[in-house]
Order: sequence, then C-alpha cells, then structure tokens
Amino acid sequence: MPSSQLRRVLAQLVLALLLLGTAPATASATTVPTGRVVLIGVPGLQWSDLDPQRTPRLWDLVERGASASLSTRTIPPEGRGITCPVAGWLTISAGQRAGSNNCAMPEIPVAAADGTATIPGWADLVAFQQAGSFKADIGLLAQTIVDAGGKVAAIGPGAALAAADKSGNIQKYAPTPAELPDLKPYSLVTAEANELAQAWLRSSTASSPETSGDLAPEARQEAARAADNTVGAILDQVPPDSTVLLVGQADTSTAAHLHTAIAQGPTFPHNFLTATSTRQNSLVTITDTTATVLTGLALPIPESVVGRTWATGGETPATTADTVTQLADADLASQVLRDVREPFFLTLVALQLIFYALAAIALRRQSTSHRRRTLTATQVVAVVSGAIPISTFLAQLVPWWSVSRPMPALIATILGLAGLIAAAAFAGPWRRSVLGPLTTVAAVSSLALLIDVMTGSRLQVNAVTGYEPVTGGRFYGFGNMAFAIYSTGTILALAGLAHALRRRPRLAFALCLGYGLLAIFADGWPRWGADFGGVPSFVLGFAVFMLMLAGRRVSVGRLAVVGAAGAALITVIAIVDWRRPADQRTHLGSFVQQVIDGEGGSVVGRKLGAMLSTLGNLPLTLLSLVALAFLFLVLSRPSRLGAAALSLAYGHAPALRAGLFGALTAALVGFLINDSGIAIPAMALTVAVPLTLAASVRALLLATPTPPAPPSAPAASRAPAAP
Repeated sequence: MPSSQLRRVLAQLVLALLLLGTAPATASATTVPTGRVVLIGVPGLQWSDLDPQRTPRLWDLVERGASASLSTRTIPPEGRGITCPVAGWLTISAGQRAGSNNCAMPEIPVAAADGTATIPGWADLVAFQQAGSFKADIGLLAQTIVDAGGKVAAIGPGAALAAADKSGNIQKYAPTPAELPDLKPYSLVTAEANELAQAWLRSSTASSPETSGDLAPEARQEAARAADNTVGAILDQVPPDSTVLLVGQADTSTAAHLHTAIAQGPTFPHNFLTATSTRQNSLVTITDTTATVLTGLALPIPESVVGRTWATGGETPATTADTVTQLADADLASQVLRDVREPFFLTLVALQLIFYALAAIALRRQSTSHRRRTLTATQVVAVVSGAIPISTFLAQLVPWWSVSRPMPALIATILGLAGLIAAAAFAGPWRRSVLGPLTTVAAVSSLALLIDVMTGSRLQVNAVTGYEPVTGGRFYGFGNMAFAIYSTGTILALAGLAHALRRRPRLAFALCLGYGLLAIFADGWPRWGADFGGVPSFVLGFAVFMLMLAGRRVSVGRLAVVGAAGAALITVIAIVDWRRPADQRTHLGSFVQQVIDGEGGSVVGRKLGAMLSTLGNLPLTLLSLVALAFLFLVLSRPSRLGAAALSLAYGHAPALRAGLFGALTAALVGFLINDSGIAIPAMALTVAVPLTLAASVRALLLATPTPPAPPSAPAASRAPAAP
C-alpha cells in the first residue's frame, strides 16, 4: 500500500475512534419506577432547631438515618440573598435553580373531585423561570416519573409544586396527611411540614412577607415542635419499604442558612451524606434532591438536572447529639463568615495601603544611621504580609468562628500563622539570599493549596478567601481567590528555585517545568482543582515565566500559541469529564452539556456580567491599583541613594523578573476570563508585591554599607580589691 494511502487510512481510523468516543457514558437504569420515595419538606428547618425533647421524631430520624447540611441556594428575590418557600419547591421540581417573585406561602392547588389538582398561576411560574438566566424546567421531576408509568401524590400546597408535571397538574393531592392515609400506590409522595415558614411570615411587623425579620427564639422553638408533629404524622403513614428524604429546602430568616438533609432507607446507612456535586463529607445541595429521588426510583436522571445523587459520606460522631452539634456548627461557621468577610477585606485593604505608604517612605529614607534597621523591619513586615493570603486558608484548621468574638479571633489566627511562616522564611541560611524568604512563603502558598485540592478542598470551605457553601457557588476545587494565590505562589516559588540552582540551569529548567506542569494539571483536573478558567490563565503565566527564564523573547505569536494550547487543554479535560455518566460529572463536563444544549451563551453571559460587576468592588479595585503603582512607580524608581530597589533585586536574581511577570500575566488573564474578576489580581498582588518588596529590600541591604562600629570606651581602672 502506498504511503499516502496508508496515511489516509490511519487518519480515517483515528477520526472514527474519536467519533466513537464522543458520546458520553450513560448510567444504566430501568425505564419503569421501582421502589417508593417519600420526600418531606420542612422549609426553614435548621440543625440548631433539633432537640431530643422538642423534636423527638426528627431526632429519631437522624439517629437511624444519614444526615448532612443542605445548601439551598436558588434564585433569590431581588435584593435578598435567601431561598423562599416557593423557589425551594420549584427548584426540586426542576433539578435546577428556580425562583419566584415573592416570599409568600404557596397558593392552595385547585382540587378536582377525582383527587387530582392544578397549580394556580402555573403558566406565570413557567414564564418567570424562562425570563431568568437559569431557565429552570419546572415540572420535570413529576413528568419524568409519570412518563415512566409511575404515580405521584402531594400532601400540602408547597409539596404540590414539586409533584406537579410540566402542565401544572398533580395526579393526587391531599391538604393534610390524614386525607391521604395510603401511600402504597405512589412512586413519589411529596409532603410538607410548613409550620416554621408560616410562623416566619406571620412574624412580619408590616404584615408583608417581603419585610419579614427573624423569628424570636421562643416562637421558633414552638414552630419547630409543631413541624415535628406534622413530620411524625407523615412518617406514621410511610410504608416500611420506602425511602424517606427530608429537606429544609428554604430560609425562614433574613439571611441564608445551611439547612437539614436526612435520608432513611435501604441505601442509606447511618452515616453522613455527601454527593459528587459537593465532594464534602457532610454537605449536599437542594438540586441534589431531584437526582436522589429519581435514583431512588431507579429512573434515569435528565441532562438538565444539575444535582447529583446523595451518597454515603464519612462516619458520624458516636452520638446523635454530637452529629447534630457538628452540623449546626457548620451553619454557624457560614453565618460568622458572612458577618466577618466584608470587615476583614476592608481591614486587609486598609492595612495593605498603609503598609505600602510606610514602605515607600522607608525606601526613600536618606539617613544612613538607622537605614539598615528600617529596611530590615520593612523586609520582615513584607514577608509577613505576603504570608497572610495563604494563612487565611490555614486558619480553617482552627475553629475561630466558634468563639464569642470571631473577628478578632480570625485576625489573630491569620497573623499568628503568617508569623510562623515568616519565622520559617528567616530561620535558615536561605534568609541571606535575595529570594530566600520569598521562596519559602511562595512554596508554602503553592504546596498547601495543592495538597488541599488533592485531599478534598477542606481548607477552602468557609474560609474568608474561600467559598461559602451557603451561597452554592463552588464546593470543591480551586476557588478564584485560591487560584490567584496558588498560581502566584507557584510561579514565584519556581523563580526562587531557579535562582537557587542558577549554576545548574538545565536542572533548574527541568524542575521548574515538571512542577509547573503538575501544578497546572492539578488546577484543571476534575477530581482536584476543576478550575475551568484557571488553566488558560495559568498556562499563559507559566509560559511567560519559562520563556523569560530561558532567555527567550516573549512575543505575541508565542503567547497566542500558548493560549490556544491552554484553551485546548481545558477543553480536552472538560470533554473527558463530560464523557462520564451525568451523575459523576463536575461543572466542567456539565458546561460541555450546556454548550451542546445551546445554553453555553447564557452561561458565558452570566460569567461576563459577574466579572464586570466586580469592578464596582472599590476596596479590591483600589488595592490592585495601589499595589501596581507601588510596584512600578516606587520599587522601580531610582532613589537618590542609588539604583531602583527592584532593579537591584533583578541584578542579584534575574529569575525574579521572570517570576514576577509570569505571575502578573496569570493574574491579568484570570481577571479577564473568570467571573470573580478583580478579586484575582487583587489577591495575586497581595502575594506578589509584598514578597517582591522583601526581595528588593534584601537587595538594598546588600548594597547598603554597614556603618562602622562606635569606638570602644577606654577600659575602666580596676577597683581596689575588697578587704
């Protein structure tokens, strides 16, 4: 066979294999529902509401079932970051974030004589979803079951929303548990215990659900007691072979909370619950409920359902009380984080700005008598400052949120950890090197976050620079602030490594290339970082670093090739993830499916809008601008005493230039293609600029002559000996 024909045949074979491999894997499932699921919604139920005397039926359910915190993020009403009762039920119905135009209780269905019912205003609810960016397909859950030959029933007006098909019709409706005593004929029964939500809405001082405050503790306890009685009445009618799912699927307070999720049935041993949507040991989401119901009935999960099936997580503590306390503590951490995050960032920005101003004065100081001491102090503070970002994650090793004054505890914990890292940076002989302290802090920043994503991303959950489970933006992998710290730390640490091995350039280049590729892989791999927008940014920044390290020119053409390679890499990773069964995909694979379904444009539009809106974050925008000004207008400006501090540092350690420009490139691209926008360069500069300042100050110290020691005082005459 001629070589040209052989090449054509091989090309056709490769193309055929690629085409065969493009279809995603699908989970095998029957098309007829088997088993029975009873879904009980208790809107507003929090883990702190449970008590063995006040809520004995709920307590017993926890004791015998599997439990987790529930993130209930849906589409909140305008100006309010909470999930309303109607939105919670509709989200379960759609398996996608849904919303409603108010926080009122659900309307009572219009019942027919044959036991069926219709949701009033269903067409308006459908139109409301389609007008939003998520376009939730409400009615999907019940429609899937009905189309497979199953029967669906609802107890209560809220539960009817989850039991309605796409036309708003319910096969069987009962206002109370007593009016539907036999649950055996139904594949899915949705039921509600809405006493907490009713009490919350009644508590409004203006008799308007839009102005409801928080329930008084006594009123909340009584409402929880009443809800427990209703749950007990429902459980008394559940056939023994059923799977029971209980969710607190809405908020009944002015702020969003983590709520209860409990499962009891043959596939749920007594343990914590988890899901691949969160990968956290005791955390699931409201959209996971939809997938869990369908899996419990052995039905396939539609592609538009974004949640994942609940699964067995880690072991619970020895007692039910300890389990409830641990889950309530997770909600406490989320509430404290909400309260301290804004003042923390305002404090961080203010301290950074003050430090840059004082450092600028120290660098311009003319007096040589105290210059060395001033520069040494500046270097130490700069190293501590550069260690603060990674310390915000390491602080999660300490339960700072559980003390009476969490904000001072958080600041003290972060400063203490930053001080320990700085002490390590100055502890060894590397402290004498221009890049020694920088390398230590940057390496800790890179390695700590690398290990964290490899082991479950525990440090980022409820961290002040991490992600909040209560908002449901991300639950695992690299958050955008973590990515900024990680990529900056990685590139600067490799610059320090290259400087340390400057006499062995080939070895330095190989080690930098190896660790850099590992770091990029960890950032994008779905089981670890799962960071769609981070990989192209990281690839470009790392490429700039490696090109400059090798002495090559950084051209637009080379950057375009590298950028295309980065985009191709994350695309391949996303497609590999997409080929897995739908219930095992991360958001990378889910995005591929959204593109296939024609929803990619709306997703990108949401991300772009979120990115542009971050420019309105004045503190972070100001911090970024001031940090850049300090870097290029202060450190790069010659002083009357000699060359610019940054130029001196470049002279001692040329690898610093490559590392700094690589880190800044990653931050800039990250700003442009991630929805966190300005937060990425702000955090990257919070690492890079103080550490670069520390290196520059060390270079100045090496260039500053040591003042001569003062002349020794004449020896004192010896006193006469004592008699």
